[in-house]
Amino acid sequence: QVHLVESGGGSVQSGGSLRLSCAASRSILSFKAMGWYRQAPNKQRELVAVITSGVSTNYADSAKGRFTISRDNAKDTVYLQMNSLKPEDTAVYYCMAQTGVVVSWGQGTQVTVSS
Repeated sequence: QVHLVESGGGSVQSGGSLRLSCAASRSILSFKAMGWYRQAPNKQRELVAVITSGVSTNYADSAKGRFTISRDNAKDTVYLQMNSLKPEDTAVYYCMAQTGVVVSWGQGTQVTVSS
């Protein structure tokens, strides 16, 4: 299992931007995939974006065109650049890492978007 620490959350007005970071406790080179999920109050956790070891990406429809996921293998970190934020993006954002069959989660970082 790997320890993941998210940062970069906060409060922003509608239309603003935030960049989330997720630092892993060890090299991410061998990770099958890393990604970001979010959970709004009274809703299920949902996929936002994922990036594989081969650097292919996949986004939720709600994130396409606004969010960009990237990874820096030298820093063992994955990022989520979020632009044109909307109030419906308000949620706790969780980092995920898949190493083989094991999935690890970070503690989450709050993103609040006000109208």
